[in-house]
Amino acid sequence: MNTKVAIVEDNSSMREGLAALIRMSSGYTLVGACRNGDTAVRDLPAAAPDVVLMDINMPGISGIETLRQLRVQLPKLKAIMLTVATDSRHVFSAFESGADGYLVKDTEPSRILEAIKEVEAGGSPISSPIARLLVQKFHQQGTSAHPEENLTPREEEILNCLARGFRAKEIADELGISIHTVQTHVRKIYSKMQVRSGAEAVAKFLTHGGSGLNQG
Repeated sequence: MNTKVAIVEDNSSMREGLAALIRMSSGYTLVGACRNGDTAVRDLPAAAPDVVLMDINMPGISGIETLRQLRVQLPKLKAIMLTVATDSRHVFSAFESGADGYLVKDTEPSRILEAIKEVEAGGSPISSPIARLLVQKFHQQGTSAHPEENLTPREEEILNCLARGFRAKEIADELGISIHTVQTHVRKIYSKMQVRSGAEAVAKFLTHGGSGLNQG
């Protein structure tokens, strides 16, 4: 069954480009392309998308608030934030909104399509600059006094692969393990951090000394 995708983006060129990408790609169905948050909140619940590609910085209702409102009617909706912003204000706001992934807008089209499938499968795609910050903060914080919160060497390896921009299949190939095993390790990492998603995991790490956020 095709993944139903919606787009919320105020830049017409970006919106049309994403819409064309979804329409031309097998396995995906475009169910909405909204130019602002107000339109999205009004129209998307009836379309019932599986995944939404959401701009953060829009006039009127922000992408953050739009996502919060959509989740009231679509609690199972998966959201990938697509933005040019990597400053702390935007990044933290995206994480706190419960976004399932965070990709910068110059992400390759093929990666965007993969990210949609990832979030549907329970993954949390994050652009490599954000993943690098996650690894930096992990090493800065050192070992926790609570053993259950410490990452295993394999989990650290996976974090470092994410920081290098590896995708799940590439991590599996690099480490000689299955994609399922990679996803299991990632879930364990998030569990140790007591977070629900990769986005929240990053947020939790970055809140400890958030000045490092501006390095990427």
